[in-house]
Order: sequence, then structure tokens, then C-alpha cells
Amino acid sequence: MAVLFPSASFVDVPVTGKWRSCRLMNLASSKCSKRARSLTISMCSTYCSMSMSKKLVWIWTENKEVMTAAVERGWNTFIFSSHRRDFANDWLSIALINPLFIEEGDLFDVEHRRVAAFYEISSPQQLEQLQPLAEQAENIIINLLDWQVIPAENIVAAFQGTQKTVFAVSKTPSEAQIFVEALELGLGGVVLRVEDVKAVLELKDYFDKRHEVGSKLDLSEASVTHIQVAGMGDRVCVDLCSLMRPGEGLLVGSFARGLFLVHSECLESNYISSRPFRVNAGPVHAYVAVPGGKTCYLSELKAGKEVIVVDQSGMQRTAIVGRVKIETRPLILVEVKIDSDNQTLYGILLQNAETVALVSPRHGNGHQTTAITVTSLKVGDKVLLRVQGGARHTGIEIQEFIVEK
Repeated sequence: MAVLFPSASFVDVPVTGKWRSCRLMNLASSKCSKRARSLTISMCSTYCSMSMSKKLVWIWTENKEVMTAAVERGWNTFIFSSHRRDFANDWLSIALINPLFIEEGDLFDVEHRRVAAFYEISSPQQLEQLQPLAEQAENIIINLLDWQVIPAENIVAAFQGTQKTVFAVSKTPSEAQIFVEALELGLGGVVLRVEDVKAVLELKDYFDKRHEVGSKLDLSEASVTHIQVAGMGDRVCVDLCSLMRPGEGLLVGSFARGLFLVHSECLESNYISSRPFRVNAGPVHAYVAVPGGKTCYLSELKAGKEVIVVDQSGMQRTAIVGRVKIETRPLILVEVKIDSDNQTLYGILLQNAETVALVSPRHGNGHQTTAITVTSLKVGDKVLLRVQGGARHTGIEIQEFIVEK
């Protein structure tokens, strides 16, 4: 990925694409002499992790409040039109920023080095002609005037394996999400063109959640101390839009202070076909871990919401809920303690069925049990537990006195 500053790389976004469209179509330069109308614009950039690759985010705005919000989040490189150096100096007086300036449709740094190019795409023909060329700038911004998803996928395919960093102009955080997720790999970055601080905050929150993907959660080994048939209750099956592998599941618990790693139904059974998209998670009252270090009740999950999927090693990823099924089923109570704290009790209620299991710890490199079904669980068995703060307000961990039992 091309990086032109220690903190970021940048590209320009002119108001009109006529001259860039001409260059894209390789017309004579005489037909491309019309300059884009100058606008004061500003951008800021940050790296965010997505699908094991770095993403760049630039914000295009004339709003000083948006600038302030960006600087507060560590995004401190801004771009101005060449005749608004006074405006850049004004911003420099209130924040530590790196000013860059737009001249004749290209973006130049303070030493007048060309660092990026801009293209507007308004037809399939223009999209087909957009190919990586050696003479192109290392950074390219593309403004898709019509479709978004399919052109984004085509651009990812065309530029994969090159040293070009390609960005797309987005008017909303949801559009930005489309571009950074296209064909899983996504574009190199996005330019969020907004005048609203809320959009900046939403996009930052999105990337913060995605930054959790691939990071590890600390899981503790817990010993089963008590098992009890509990009677009937309303349990929740969570069907995801992603497939899970052996050792993966959702973090669920009766108390927020300790969440059990409940295994998916990906394992083969003599009684029912494998359903690797499903976790039989527990009753409606139980907490489930969601992105951002938060929890919600299983009863609150619905299609479109996100949860975190965790494996035996604690590696986490985000998955989208496709469907939730709530049905009355027989339940079983499981209680555990961890060796380092023999006083605190952790519990979970689960459906009493052979397809429901808890993930067990991994020991050594030989053959080992991935999960233990609740129907075969016994006192002394080891399971995995996520220990965390017990006090919650709307799913957010807070510091206060609380007793749960």
C-alpha cells in the first residue's frame, strides 16, 4: 500500500469529472483543458484493520466541527484548494494538522509532489477502461456516479496484486462499508464526503468494531461444579449468515460476569444433520457478546444484528444474524468455577439436547475433545469461560456494585 506520509496517504476529489473522464478515455489533452471548479475541501486519514489488510479513510468536508471530530480521533492530515492556504493556516492555529493542497485536479504535497489522481465513473464503458497503469498515481480515488456494489467488485478484481491504492467516494458510512467489504478484500480505502459529525462517528465506530476481528479474547478454564435439570423455558437458536468451524461458537451466560463459549451445531450427530450456521444459545434472558465489548440479551437479537464468533484460542470475528428462533424446550443448568477464584460462581441454562455443547479447553497437539455435549457433561469437566465485569447498562460495562445469583 502506498504511504506518502508517516500517518497517511491522500488523493484529491474535484467537483466535476470532465477532465478526468477525458484522461480516462485517453482523449487528446486539448479536449481536457477545462479545469474543475475549485472548492475548499478537507480530508483526514486513518488506518483501520479489515479482512487482515489496512484500510485508509479520508473525510471530505468544509465543516470545522467535522474537522475537530476527526482530529480528536487521530485523523490529522487535511487537504485544501490551492487558493485557500489562509483557511489551512486557520485550522493550523487550532489543531496540529498536515495540510495538502489541490491544484488542477491533482493533489500535491507541500513540496509540490503529485501524490494522487481522481476519476469519475458514470458508465460501464468507463469502468471497463479503468485499468492499473504504470503512469497512474500510486493513489487513485474513484467516484461512482451510479451503481456501487458491482463496480466496486470489478475495481477490486482489476487492481488486486498491484501497488495502487484505490479509494471510492462515499456519502454515508453504509456506502463506505460496501466499498471496504467488496469481494471480501475490499478497496484500499474510502473518502467519506459529509458535513455531518454523526457520519464521522458512525464510520469510526464501524472500523473500531472491525478492528476487533482477528484479535484474541482471554478465555479461562473453568470446572463444572453443578448440573441440574431445570424444567421448561424459552430458548433461542441463533442462525448466522456465516458458517462456523469446529471449536467456534457464541459467548453466552446467565450473568455478564462470565460468558460460556457455546459450540455451534457444526459437528455431525446420529440424530440430526449438521447445521454449522446455528448456535442453540440458551434462554431469552441470557447475555450474548456483541461487537464493541458489549452484550445484549438473546431476546434482543434479530436478523441484521451482529454478534462475535469466538474459537477455542479466543480468536474472534464478527457475524451477522440471519434468523432467530425462540421455542419452548427443556433446560439444564450448568454452574462452574475457575481455579483462581473459588468463590465466584458462573452459570448458564441451555437446552437439554445432544446437539447443544460447550467448548472445552485445548491441551497439547494430540487428538482432543473440541466440545462436550450438555447431555454427557459431568462435574469436574473443563469448559471455556470469558470472565469480565458484571455490571452492565444497556450492554455497556460499567463500574458499580452489583449482586447476581
